[in-house]
Amino acid sequence: MGKPAFLALRPALLRKKDFAERRMTQTILTVVKQQMLQAKAEIADAWRVLRHRGPSQVQFWFIALVIGIAAGLAAVGFRKGINWLQAALYGTEDVHFLHSFAEHLPWYWILLIPAVGGLVVGVVLHRTTPDGRCRSVADVIEGAALTDGRVEIRAGIGSMIASLITLSSGGSSGREGPVVHMAGVISTWVCQKINADGITGRDLLGCAVAAAVSASFNAPIAGALFALEVVLRHFAVHAFAPITIAAVAGTVVNRLERGDVTEFVLETPGSLQFYVELPAFLLLGLICGFVSLLLMRAIFFADTFGTHVQNRIGLPRWLRPAVAGALLGLVAIWFPHIIGVGYETTIRALSGDLALGTAVLFAVVKTAALAITMGGRMGGGVFSPSLMVGALTGLAFGLIATSLLPEVSGTHALYAYAGMGAVAAAVLGAPISTTLIVFELTGDWQIGLAVMVSVSMSTALASRLVDRSFFLTQLERRNVHLAAGPQAYLLAMLRAGSVMRPLGDPRCIGSAECEALVAQGISVPASATLEAAMPLFDRDEHVCIPVVVREESGSETAVGALYHIDALKAYNRALAATAAEEHS
Repeated sequence: MGKPAFLALRPALLRKKDFAERRMTQTILTVVKQQMLQAKAEIADAWRVLRHRGPSQVQFWFIALVIGIAAGLAAVGFRKGINWLQAALYGTEDVHFLHSFAEHLPWYWILLIPAVGGLVVGVVLHRTTPDGRCRSVADVIEGAALTDGRVEIRAGIGSMIASLITLSSGGSSGREGPVVHMAGVISTWVCQKINADGITGRDLLGCAVAAAVSASFNAPIAGALFALEVVLRHFAVHAFAPITIAAVAGTVVNRLERGDVTEFVLETPGSLQFYVELPAFLLLGLICGFVSLLLMRAIFFADTFGTHVQNRIGLPRWLRPAVAGALLGLVAIWFPHIIGVGYETTIRALSGDLALGTAVLFAVVKTAALAITMGGRMGGGVFSPSLMVGALTGLAFGLIATSLLPEVSGTHALYAYAGMGAVAAAVLGAPISTTLIVFELTGDWQIGLAVMVSVSMSTALASRLVDRSFFLTQLERRNVHLAAGPQAYLLAMLRAGSVMRPLGDPRCIGSAECEALVAQGISVPASATLEAAMPLFDRDEHVCIPVVVREESGSETAVGALYHIDALKAYNRALAATAAEEHS
């Protein structure tokens, strides 16, 4: 009787069990759904806080890591793009030996490729930039100082494309300038998404630049210091950790793609006869300072001359790079070593595989080619060409020095190392990061003393003959005064309209008094900077100056008064904020 009774109860027990399992499943699904909704709400809340209050320290380091990876990928991709397009245009399988290969190409092909490339560059820049000028490192420095770490995105993308075409089609410049600005575009996009303030924006810009330089040259230490020394122009402790994280991330991206190899694989080891040769490296540093000065002056002269000719004959700005490309093609018919970055020639100089006359001639021609490229508004940077010119200068000096005193001299190629660093450091205005980048590019740390001595002399000399560096001199030519420091450029960041006391304010003079001063020609536009307004106080010795806006009719209407004491207070607050950031 028991067994049949159990069998009778079994369906009910199974239904009860199924009900319990379904209920448990529903409970689990409900809990999971609630957790997902809670996680979604927390993510939304974190994103809202991130946008409106800025990232916390942990979030900031994570963002720095992501930016470092993105900038590293962009730098590696830019390099691969140049190699692919260069190989396609010139028909060579190994772009590292393009110069040797180009010697056997038909002359008309050597002439045609850079001319057509320049034409494409001109069209791209004409359509993507307001002035037809390729953006580079100087614009990133300006963005760090004046626009809260932001750079132009549309013009930056156009400049990246233009530089890619320039370097692939025979332009005689370097890839570090476009890579640095491309990194700035990435960090600017992130800053816009998270609504970053000025300090955060500048730090993220430094992270992107460090990662891009590190990935471009497989040099993490120099990449981090380049961002601090050249772009941010301070060594604040709060910026060091995220910039280092980004630099390491960029280097890892590079090494996953290319392996743990140095940029230059050298056969000649460094050998220094220590104290005896140090005076020679001091002299080499002075010579390299003059060479770097000639290099920079040549570029500025070519740019000024090109602008004069363009305006004189009415040449459309989009044709200017095409003319420069044609000139480069003419030079490349006889000197194919000017094509592109020029690592093959640099390696030959560092290996001592060039005669004295050839080294001098190649340095002169490369300088002229770089001036044509930059003056023609094509694209690219100046770091790699300065390495090449420096290596050739150092080799020429070394050949002379070792022949005069062979019994107390090391290898003449060692002078090429030192010359390479000395010219590049003087051009960039970055003795620390350039010294380190030479070490990391070569993998030879035994030549440190020679490089440091030469770099110190070249930068000490060149920085007094230009506005500290090539980039800061570029900005000075655009009336952007960053070389003298924050005390010189902070006034240009403050507008009279934002500092004035509006009419109707109890602390402001009356409208009748303002109109009387305006009638005397004493006024300042609301859009004017304090840089333009402050000299007026010294000239007229007024307590305040009316601030005016121009109406559509052309008349000027007073809207407030700029007081001298308010302008000084605003300037002092800006100085204090800058000092606090640099020492935090």
